[in-house]
Amino acid sequence: MLRATLKSLLARKLRLVLSTLAVVLSVMFVSGSLVLTDTLGRTFDNLFANIFTYTDVQVSAKSQVAPQGGDTGGGGTNPFPAAVVDEVAKVDGVGKATGQVFLNGAIPVGRNGKVVANQTGQQFGANWTGEDQLVSLAEGRGPEADDEIVVNQGLATTARYKVGDSMDVITRDKERKTYEIVGLMQYAGGRASMAGESAIFFTTKQAQLSMLGAVDQYNVIDVRSKDGFTDEQVRDNVAKQLGGGFVVQTGKQLSEESSKQIKQILDYFNYVLLGFGAVALLVGVFLILNTFSIIVAQRTQELALLRAMGASRGQVLRGVLLEALLIGVVGSLFGFLVGLGLGALGAYLFVGLADGAEVASLGFPVSAIIASFAIGILVTMIAAVMPALKAARVAPIAAMRESATPDRPLTKLTIFGAVITALAVGSLTWGLTGAGDGTLWLVFGGVLALLVGVALLTPVISRPLVAGLGALFAWTVPGKLGKRNSARNPRRTAITAGAVMIGIAIVTAISTLFTSLSTALGDELDKDLQADLVVLGQQTSEIPPTITPEQVEQMKKLPGAATVATFTADAAQVNGQQNFVVSYEDPAAVVKVLKLKTDQGRIDQLNSGEFMTDKKTAEDRKWKLGDTITVTFTKTGEQTLKLTGITGETAVGAGIVVSYDDARNGFAFPQPWQAFISVKDGASVGETRDAVDAIIKDNPEVSVYTKQEYVENNQAQFTAILAIVQVLLLIALAISVLGVINTLLLSVIERTRELGMLRAVGLRRRQTWLMVTTESVVITVFGTVLGLAVGAGLGAAIVTALKDVIGFGAVTLPWTLMVVYFVASLLVGAVAGFIPSIRAVRLNVLNAIAYE
Repeated sequence: MLRATLKSLLARKLRLVLSTLAVVLSVMFVSGSLVLTDTLGRTFDNLFANIFTYTDVQVSAKSQVAPQGGDTGGGGTNPFPAAVVDEVAKVDGVGKATGQVFLNGAIPVGRNGKVVANQTGQQFGANWTGEDQLVSLAEGRGPEADDEIVVNQGLATTARYKVGDSMDVITRDKERKTYEIVGLMQYAGGRASMAGESAIFFTTKQAQLSMLGAVDQYNVIDVRSKDGFTDEQVRDNVAKQLGGGFVVQTGKQLSEESSKQIKQILDYFNYVLLGFGAVALLVGVFLILNTFSIIVAQRTQELALLRAMGASRGQVLRGVLLEALLIGVVGSLFGFLVGLGLGALGAYLFVGLADGAEVASLGFPVSAIIASFAIGILVTMIAAVMPALKAARVAPIAAMRESATPDRPLTKLTIFGAVITALAVGSLTWGLTGAGDGTLWLVFGGVLALLVGVALLTPVISRPLVAGLGALFAWTVPGKLGKRNSARNPRRTAITAGAVMIGIAIVTAISTLFTSLSTALGDELDKDLQADLVVLGQQTSEIPPTITPEQVEQMKKLPGAATVATFTADAAQVNGQQNFVVSYEDPAAVVKVLKLKTDQGRIDQLNSGEFMTDKKTAEDRKWKLGDTITVTFTKTGEQTLKLTGITGETAVGAGIVVSYDDARNGFAFPQPWQAFISVKDGASVGETRDAVDAIIKDNPEVSVYTKQEYVENNQAQFTAILAIVQVLLLIALAISVLGVINTLLLSVIERTRELGMLRAVGLRRRQTWLMVTTESVVITVFGTVLGLAVGAGLGAAIVTALKDVIGFGAVTLPWTLMVVYFVASLLVGAVAGFIPSIRAVRLNVLNAIAYE
């Protein structure tokens, strides 16, 4: 029996390749995701190990607003007196202590007057302390005057600067000054940058003034250990001397901490990739199930002959499962290898964004290997169980028949599908209303169960729907034949269309969510925002683009400006929890521009020691007028604030608002982040915009936008997410296309004699091609229509359920995208039918008629 199974498997090479391909497609995205994140993780481990190779011990001040139990780690933003450096230098085991200024916030301006773009968001400003093991001059000399700088070679290349050129720099004090480049530096090993960052080195005095705001201040101390002392000993000695206000870490700790932060980001990235893999896997399950169903159906006579020759039901069952096991193992192996290639390609593309980073050796994570073989083998075996049981029940007398046994009634399948769908709806309802614990799992489980339930109901749905869709193509004889072929086996059509349905449904649901959210945001901004012009910049790091107070004053004096309202923001701790707080320079102007309504107290004025908030935030935190909170600001530390005003519910201007006096003293960047300008009646918005443009022409960080442009910019983030969703659709459709090709190819093999008979009675090659293509298009369009309906319904249900939680408006269906998906399904169906139709056309008529 074993020999017969192996010979049968190898005798039909096309069928073997197609069934193995189904497993490969199901496995490769999951393995690729795990390989990619493992490779990137080790890449950044190596990167930070290199960065801190020459660091023995580093000292920085703790942040006032760090999360409880945490610290800022190396390179904190809080300055400390230069005297601390002398104190550290006297500690036992310290060979040398060097005070340094080194932190993000030195923004280079290019030759075109615009900020030099940086993918990493890391634009460091530092004091030049001379060459050492890590840093050396490639050209020129170090800065000696306060208007001289040294820049890293990576920045010089990107911005096309050289030694002797002048370059403007905007520093953390938000002053723009012109400096002369007197030197270009490189890192150990001749690196132009460590990871794509820019680095600008000033004289120590200028770095202290521009980056820290005062002379005789540092934010980092680089400590060299004496011979005979370990780094850990020196760290402990320094920490004991300085007390709890400082963070003291070894180079190894700094490397691990920095790498850990990157890995946390990579974890979320991995979740997205695994989401793609999950969709691919779900679609692949249908593909494998369909493949084995057709294979067993084609082998009915062969299996019955084995039964007639004495094979038992158990032997037939084991034979089919053995075939599935072998295909699962081979498919898993190739799936892992293809995923390995995808992971490697993704790693090189990702790391290519960071100029100085180099990809570590390609990872072979145990999790990827286990997941690949577990998924591939398990899914294949599960998919083969039902066809195997069906094969084992084939009676020997079936060997005398020319056709496979007819499909069983769909009653049990329909009832089972209805039960699964009902349970899915219940799980979704429970999860979305938040009535139970594990809300997220209830929603995810409900979505998965709904897709499976609808897929089980698809055979019943397919009969009327396929008949209706097929009627569109039934105006020719080949079209009628293609329509009847797609409807003759509801189970097969349903499983093939189910693979298409799942991808379309998921993408349509996500598109509905983000289209509804985008529309709601646009409606809120359009309704509540009274500004005609908005001045703001694009934030690419923790350093916000700001508008100078002088520029704000000039805007207020414009003849066309009726009201100019500004706001700024910063991270803070509110009652011990990390929060984001905002501040208005003129609350009365903001109330007018944002159409804020008073719910309680006063909202048009805030004095030092006071704050206001919106109604929803007050209810969520159980605050009432007169309550006090403790806010820990970046610069001034803890301060008690009293609630003096509550605004009505609003999507614009919500949150915790502190007085401008407190913000000016306590915020890291108290300068305005945005300015909202309403134009006087009769004044020209275009002329006022030109005037604002002229005011901010020397501030490359910010730009001025009309209200419509501002709304569109806020909606652009959803457009970007939808673009990622389209990639998900492409992956699902790619597998679905292969599924349709697989099904039709096997179907052509199964109907070889039938096709030969049709050709013999006069069906021409072109008509044969049209018949198979029609069948492909009908199946694909059926899956698309079903997916659009399920996805739109699912998206609408989620939007409705979360309307009060997230702030959705009415359900907005992505009609344009849905039409595009439908039209694309016609093209996909035609493409998917090309290969099977070519095979059908090339059949030898006489051989086909004699085919067994």
